[in-house]
Amino acid sequence: MRWENLTENPADIPTGRVADAALFGADTVTTRTFDTPEFAGVTFHEIRARSIVNRVPGASRMPFEWTVNPYRGCTHACVYCFARKTHSYLDLDTGLGFDSQIVVKVNAPELLRRHLASRRWHGEHIAMGTNVDCYQRAEGRYRLMPGIIEALRDYANPFSILTKGTLILRDLDLLRQAAEVTDVGVSVSVGFVDRELWRTVEPGTPAPERRLDVVRALGEAGIGCGVLMAPVIPFLGDHPGQLRETVRAVAAAGATSVTPLVLHLRPGAREWFMSWLGQHHPHLVRRYERLYAEGAYAPKWYQRRITRQVHQLAEEFGIGPSRAEDPRRLRARHEPEPAPAATQLTLL
Repeated sequence: MRWENLTENPADIPTGRVADAALFGADTVTTRTFDTPEFAGVTFHEIRARSIVNRVPGASRMPFEWTVNPYRGCTHACVYCFARKTHSYLDLDTGLGFDSQIVVKVNAPELLRRHLASRRWHGEHIAMGTNVDCYQRAEGRYRLMPGIIEALRDYANPFSILTKGTLILRDLDLLRQAAEVTDVGVSVSVGFVDRELWRTVEPGTPAPERRLDVVRALGEAGIGCGVLMAPVIPFLGDHPGQLRETVRAVAAAGATSVTPLVLHLRPGAREWFMSWLGQHHPHLVRRYERLYAEGAYAPKWYQRRITRQVHQLAEEFGIGPSRAEDPRRLRARHEPEPAPAATQLTLL
């Protein structure tokens, strides 16, 4: 295991070159397992990171520049998760290892507070949940997010959270407090409401209806919550009837917006997803090879078709076409950021 390779931007490290400034040293790693049913088979690597605020690579499609990720690896075990590739930088397995070997940056709250206090920091928007879910099951034990939100609140720093986790409701009071002093946005990811599909592609996540309960609860608490309808999975979750059922449920939950994002398959995720597809839906393998023949993203014509269908349904059910900034902001105190193309966010 190459702990020295866990750097702020590991994708920038050429093959075979060890980073000049690792985010922590190997002597700071404590490995633990817990004898509880919810963590059966899961190993946690507790580390004291050297930095926590990461710059998004310039080539990214994301509409934000800075992220905070207190965890690496994710027990949600989504078979399509783009972040699987990041485990390879530590010589960890990107398949089952990504689902069960979780890196925990135990000093994330104190690091963030120190960063926000720096004269070099100018209060830019910070996005969370864009790599792995900050409200995955590990958060129930390590409780890093309360300290992170408190720091952002105390420095009135704008932020957004994207999650599939219901644990975010634990921090509802903190989110309210932060929203009094800065721009706060929350989005919940619900790509489909098909329970059979959910059980196979997102086995470690709360059920779609539980996530929609989060949307409803946040709305009732005065915190508008958007839904990222992500990912829309070709040939498995993109039938017009499935799209209609999902948008109807999103509208019923009181979402402020819905943004469809089509599945993308980057290296690391692609291999794991295609292996899963071959086991569960072998008749679709050739269709996927053709659809994704040009790279990680589905063709533009397919993305546009899904976006058009979902926006029409959203208008029918009273949500209306979404703008990328809607689910991430509670109050429009600043000029809105430019909307990205209708492609999948990197978390998903």
